[in-house]
Amino acid sequence: MTVYADLVRYRELFANLFRRDFQAKYKGSLLGVFWSLLNPLVLLGVYLVVFGVLFQNKTIRHYPVYLLAGLACWIFFSVSLQSSARSMIDSAELIKKVRFPRQLVAFSMVATQAVTFVVMIAILVVASLIFVPEARTTVWVAIPLAVVFAGLVAGLSLLVACINVLFRDVEHILTAALLPWFFLTPVLWSLASLPDKARNHHRLLEVLRWGNPIAPPIYAVRDALWSGELPRLADVVYLLVAATLALALGALVFRAVDDRIAVEL
Repeated sequence: MTVYADLVRYRELFANLFRRDFQAKYKGSLLGVFWSLLNPLVLLGVYLVVFGVLFQNKTIRHYPVYLLAGLACWIFFSVSLQSSARSMIDSAELIKKVRFPRQLVAFSMVATQAVTFVVMIAILVVASLIFVPEARTTVWVAIPLAVVFAGLVAGLSLLVACINVLFRDVEHILTAALLPWFFLTPVLWSLASLPDKARNHHRLLEVLRWGNPIAPPIYAVRDALWSGELPRLADVVYLLVAATLALALGALVFRAVDDRIAVEL
């Protein structure tokens, strides 16, 4: 699709947009781009102390790795959607002055967040190799799955960026929805570790497991890092299908509204 082929065709422009967003994120700070390394380390460290030590879920083995793997995926997903939602609005002056593939604006925001995601995954691969010996043969599977997950996030981010240009309430709805969405996603907890009373609600658990478009992808990436077993085929297929649909839907909506973006801004 030309929407994504433009990433290659206009790769120099995309690189410039990425550098602009990445440098602007840390402009004026003493450590500069090193914050891209420090931020995820601090955030993962805080969650590890609070939930991995103080409130550790003892029903989940290797819980710190389980927790951090889920957090890495969730943080990349949530921050990418939030930043992409406003990407075209914040770049309104550039979009109205110059004609160029506008989808690159949203993708540059995802690429900026992907730097942190790559750092987190690298840390988790090392941690898994050290603390989860049984995962040493499966940990490498997480890398291609993380790439597919990035494709899912990119498609959803483009979709949100386009819709938010037309309906400015989208970014506020998204911000309000992400907090309850986080707690309904098996990041801090696992469906297998729920008490017997919760397991009686089979339909609710099925909705939480398969109705949440982020839950199976997180399971797929995390299982390779944490469980010592290959991810379930159902989760991998779900991730592949979800990424394909998200990219296709994002491209479809973008083509539908592309001519209206400059006018609405």
